[in-house]
Amino acid sequence: MSLFNRRKPEKLGLTTNSSVSKPRSTDAPHGPLALELTRLLGPQKVLSAPAERLNYGYDAILVGKTPLCVVLAESTADVVTAVRVAKAAGVPIVGRGAASGLSGGAAPLVESLVISFTRMTRLDIFAERREARAQAGVITLAVSEAARPHGLVYPPDPASFRTSTIGGNLGENAGGPMCFKYGVSGDYVKGLQFVDVDGDVHELTRDAYDLAGLLIGSEGTLGFITEATLRLVTPPKFTRTLMSHFAEVGQAAEAVSRSIAAGAVPAKLEFMDRACTNAVEDYLNIGLPRGAEAVLLVDTDGEDLATVEEELALVEAACQQHGGSVRRAEGELESAALWRARRSISPALGRIRPQRMNEDIVVPRSALPEVVREIRALGEASGFHLVQFGHIGDGNLHPNILFDPRRESSEKVHELAYQVALVALRHGGVLSGEHGIGAMKRAFMRDAVDPVTLDALWAVKRALDPQERLNPGKVLPGDTDLPHGSAYARP
Repeated sequence: MSLFNRRKPEKLGLTTNSSVSKPRSTDAPHGPLALELTRLLGPQKVLSAPAERLNYGYDAILVGKTPLCVVLAESTADVVTAVRVAKAAGVPIVGRGAASGLSGGAAPLVESLVISFTRMTRLDIFAERREARAQAGVITLAVSEAARPHGLVYPPDPASFRTSTIGGNLGENAGGPMCFKYGVSGDYVKGLQFVDVDGDVHELTRDAYDLAGLLIGSEGTLGFITEATLRLVTPPKFTRTLMSHFAEVGQAAEAVSRSIAAGAVPAKLEFMDRACTNAVEDYLNIGLPRGAEAVLLVDTDGEDLATVEEELALVEAACQQHGGSVRRAEGELESAALWRARRSISPALGRIRPQRMNEDIVVPRSALPEVVREIRALGEASGFHLVQFGHIGDGNLHPNILFDPRRESSEKVHELAYQVALVALRHGGVLSGEHGIGAMKRAFMRDAVDPVTLDALWAVKRALDPQERLNPGKVLPGDTDLPHGSAYARP
């Protein structure tokens, strides 16, 4: 296959093969697609019964179509076989890891073949090169756990690092609390293996045109990442932690901007508003300040204790200058408790409403105070519970709209999310920092990207996926945009 085939694709909806929109024996345990895959891969790698396929129709945020068939790939060769069979049948393909994504990226929107990567878990550590070679289904935390006996770690740490997979992290270019100082997933990739839409395997490095960089963050719409060579680093010798709380959310954002302008580069700089703090305190009961309108959690780290303490002092001074009360953690146990609180936000919010739409905007740090205040005002006017938290050090905010789909309108939820997105764009920000565009924010892309740039993005998509069979209906808006009222509730 020529990766830049310039043949003009047919203009159809989500797919160029009209047979895809018709069920292919979905009521039968074994349709033609499943029979061929079972013949080639064996029954232990293929799910075809309706009850088995049902669980692969949604991710952490969106309900989609039940797939025609599911392949539980154990190797790159299995992925190649699955892709080639799907191509011969004219069937779209959706890749899936742990399905912890928050933009609908792993939920099939049309009847598709789903390739699950959770069995692809081979992980090799090459300590002498400070590298790891990981298959797509390796759990994120497992990389650091395997590297730690060699005195090494893998810094990217999304909130879902105990469940999310390397393939999914790379597909979304996930970050985490350490992203401000240490960067996001893509910053640690030295090379990739991927399978293209024809079932051909490519080994990519980060030179020349950096096609690996193009695959990172593409959400499975350009090809399927099967393995990655990851850069490892030595962990810092010293870490210090503080918590600061404020009487007003904008003060916290102002303190962040001031501390960074003063020269601090914290390893972690996280924000929680009052609703988050109280939800977590209800959940954990660890003594968080319930009356605070905003809380900052900060880590500084490094090889030299004096420098670590100096950076923490810069943050402390900035917080105090903007009305914050500061408490330094006394030892590792208190520090661990504070960071446990930050990582417990998601389950804690589930106690308020059964569903949430998790926004993922990024804005310039100079705009943080105004953005936080504007979003707070939107939530108060909407009637929904809207809470804010996120990696505020690099301007990455996660406004969450909490709702009960049995009693509250999904259309209104989506409209509020759209208004939040517009706040980010007005202040020079972008729609996503790490959760991806997926299906949830696909329609918003027309506001975020000018028509000329959007045409260029479509040209890349069609060069690598001429018939639009890879994760159709995601990222780039087309003639078949999802309406604002798309389903959000999980079954």
